Amino acid sequence: MLVGPDQSPSPCFRTETPSVLDPMSRASTNSSFFYLANKPGGGKAMGVKAARSERALAATLRRDKQVLSRAWKLPGWLNTEKDLSLKDHAEFDAQLAQLLDRGVPLTEALEVAASVVGSENEGRIERLRALVAQGTSFADACKQVGSFDTVTIAVYRAAEKTGDLAGACEQLANSARRRLEVAGKAATLMIYPAIVLTIALIAGAFMLTIVIPMIGNSLLKSGLDLPWFTQMLLTAGMFMRENILVIGGVVLIGVVCAFLWRSDMMKFFVRVTRFAPLIRDVVMEQELTRFFSIMGSMTRSGIPLGDAIRVSSQVIGHPKLRKDLSRLQQRLVEGGLFRSLVEKVETLPLSTRKLLIAADAAGDLETAFDALARDHAQSVDKKTARLMAVLEPLLIVILFAIVGTMILAIMLPMLNLSSAIQ
Repeated sequence: MLVGPDQSPSPCFRTETPSVLDPMSRASTNSSFFYLANKPGGGKAMGVKAARSERALAATLRRDKQVLSRAWKLPGWLNTEKDLSLKDHAEFDAQLAQLLDRGVPLTEALEVAASVVGSENEGRIERLRALVAQGTSFADACKQVGSFDTVTIAVYRAAEKTGDLAGACEQLANSARRRLEVAGKAATLMIYPAIVLTIALIAGAFMLTIVIPMIGNSLLKSGLDLPWFTQMLLTAGMFMRENILVIGGVVLIGVVCAFLWRSDMMKFFVRVTRFAPLIRDVVMEQELTRFFSIMGSMTRSGIPLGDAIRVSSQVIGHPKLRKDLSRLQQRLVEGGLFRSLVEKVETLPLSTRKLLIAADAAGDLETAFDALARDHAQSVDKKTARLMAVLEPLLIVILFAIVGTMILAIMLPMLNLSSAIQ
């Protein structure tokens, strides 16, 4: 149920919303612990297990008839339990929606749903099923086992109140599939240039360390004076050959650092793409697709419009758009009209604003959010195709600049030699 201009949130949401939909709250995640435990028949046991806390680890070991003695929390990058991927979320929600819609009890549906996620997450779904069987609400159980974000938990909680958990799961599955499609386009944009540039760098390094020194030294032995450009590359190639172990070590350290700080590097890369001339339009369309997909899922589950905007805007990385949406949500809570306020969000495309205004006047914002998610997903396809059409010749130029430079360094002395012979 949406909150219109003359309508206040339902009381059933008023008491739960602050704690559930707080955008700063996060679903609890499991950490890995190295533990020592006492066996029932004497002796010690040790190993690595994932748990929310040391207390939860002790409870898990008690089920295995072991008593926790000591536990050490491992760093996050050594976590042995992976989070549910977006694909797992889509399969999980789709399976639940199908079974619950046919009247299968939730505990039995969860038992089946455990088989559609990755093997590394079957234990997580089994723990979720055990908590539900003990009487814990589905939303609270998801929060306890971790790997379910704030938006998903809020949708589950609202669906439990309305009695339409199957419909909520179907909405979340559709939203996850749409986000997977968008993520696939983003991956294509990143992988294709990375492959071409990697090939260019490998070919350039091979020519610089093998081909140019071999030909350059042969020409020097023949008494030919090399051009300064060839001499410079020959010196660089010989230096790399003589210090190959040092350079290899530096590269290895760089790869390890990139792996350890990959999340920070990715955040920096995403921040750069928001302002890059060729990519920023695609990034904006991707963010709008995610935003409207989540808005569609939340509003159809009965979450008030203001709370849905507050939570959904957290997926927006564009600083100005995120600020405008936060201002829209604040003024909406203060009693403003959605159709009047959304018209002032100039960071949204004009056609998007006009559609939202018309949908609000007709009282059908849920359908509008779904339609906008589809439209922006299609726009991602079109703009990605255009960007690829620009990137392909640009990558060819970069490839020629790297490899062509090496070829030119080889050809120059040979042309000089040919001229001298003539």
